[in-house]
Amino acid sequence: MSPERIELDEPSQAVLREARKLLRSKERKDAGEFLVEGRQAVREALKAPGVVKWLFVRWASVHDNLDLIDLARSSGVQVYAVSEQNLATMSDTVTPQGITAVARNIDITLSELLGTKRKNPAVEKKKHRRKDVALIVICAQIRDPGNAGTVIRCADAFGADAVILSTDSVEVYNPKTVRASVGSIFHLPVVTGVPLEQAIEACRAAGMQVFATDGDAGVDLTDLDAELSRPTAWVMGNEAWGLPSEHLALADQTVAVPIYGHAESLNLATAAAICLYASASAQRATN
Repeated sequence: MSPERIELDEPSQAVLREARKLLRSKERKDAGEFLVEGRQAVREALKAPGVVKWLFVRWASVHDNLDLIDLARSSGVQVYAVSEQNLATMSDTVTPQGITAVARNIDITLSELLGTKRKNPAVEKKKHRRKDVALIVICAQIRDPGNAGTVIRCADAFGADAVILSTDSVEVYNPKTVRASVGSIFHLPVVTGVPLEQAIEACRAAGMQVFATDGDAGVDLTDLDAELSRPTAWVMGNEAWGLPSEHLALADQTVAVPIYGHAESLNLATAAAICLYASASAQRATN
């Protein structure tokens, strides 16, 4: 696309209102749509067929986003140019990143994930991906959207097959969650709203062992060897109180991530990254 020949429509007030409403959880639920902000996240959303509904680009950022405008137009996505002020009304950040998309929900159920082994339709087969589900992370009542998004990003990076957010967890389509995932939400399935007991039972029925993290007890992660190469579901506790004893009892094994320094504990997303990396490395070493 030649910069001198760019012609973009401006959105109507009705379109702007529809986009702005998606900052509110109830409106996202009613519409079945959510906001995606930033170049990387928008790019990954546009690669997912049929996911993006509208693309908004700040007038001052048009030339910096010609590639994404081309990608959107080639996919039949309506592209709008907006003012700095209008773009700011679609963001919950102090400094919007210049490009925002409205995307359709990409929900998947637990039975779809573990029953048919169906992947997120946005995902192309990767070289190292297995046909069977072999690595999952289950977050129990995760409340911080930044943590949730970072766990999704880590799971994507280490080749996990899915993320499960249990009942009472933060909404996966919260703008902060989507932003923290940096596009990874479009790479792997994220199952939400499932009671922890049901998620664990389903993973075990699918042939997976269930490991729960506990900083105060359990076997040391570095002492695990062959166990890490088996299909595994990692259960991560709430940021503030971890996993209560009744939830730890649901796991096949409680595992502690060793801390060699003086920090009291690890951030949830950091602990998840360490555990997922350990399992992913062991699984690939045996395949």
